[in-house]
Amino acid sequence: MTEQNIIDTAKAQAVPVLPNAQTVTSVTHYTDFLFSFRVTRPQSLRFRSGEFVMIGLMGDNGKPLLRAYSIASPNWDEELEFYSIKVQDGPLTSKLQNIKVGDQVIVRPKPVGTLVLDALLPAKRVYFIATGTGIAPFASLMRDPDLYERFDEVIMCHTCREVAELKYGSDLVASLADDPLIGEFVGDKLKYYPTTTREDSPHTGRITELLQNGTVAADLGLPLLNPETDRVMICGSMGLNTDIKEICETAGLNEGSNSMPAEFVLEKAFVG
Repeated sequence: MTEQNIIDTAKAQAVPVLPNAQTVTSVTHYTDFLFSFRVTRPQSLRFRSGEFVMIGLMGDNGKPLLRAYSIASPNWDEELEFYSIKVQDGPLTSKLQNIKVGDQVIVRPKPVGTLVLDALLPAKRVYFIATGTGIAPFASLMRDPDLYERFDEVIMCHTCREVAELKYGSDLVASLADDPLIGEFVGDKLKYYPTTTREDSPHTGRITELLQNGTVAADLGLPLLNPETDRVMICGSMGLNTDIKEICETAGLNEGSNSMPAEFVLEKAFVG
């Protein structure tokens, strides 16, 4: 063995290789509680926009700390994007929030999820209802040309506590019309409806109440929810999922799934 081989072997032994490891390519911090990051994409990973995967880091005990994260990038992207909260005492996010470009993140290449276009029947428009980091799967879907082929109108409703927490979504929506890859598909089909619950903004209040009392429809010049023309996707807290599901069912919409498409779907695997 040559001296160079000995050095290379020593380096390899000093840097443990994580299973399913991907390299961080960028990190953006939005608030003290929210950040996004991008990583390299496994060559074997094929997914439908709106699905999630298990990602994480190696724990102090040598075992992986994994959590379900929606893929925020569209299925055609060469990298994977994720949008995350920061929990100071969270087993995973307390560590994940400190990642930097060049670090490694575990990505299990087995995507699943119900927030996919195939779970909805054809219709005129679709509502995306999200709170907090629940916008992640819709960040993927809003950049998928197939969305705009299937629906004439896309209504992105995003509710956060404060205006600063809306920046990830508002920046993304603002960039789509001029996006060289999908701008022509988006056109004027996408309508953005941000709301806040703890800080005054153009639309203040819980999205559940604003949908129920007709404020959203009035503000956007749309009719009330109708099973003939409307579809709904929901991703947020357990309370939001339950409340929006009730609103949908009251309006005559039925819950769908991958095996039986219908009028609305919600992500049951985790809450954002």
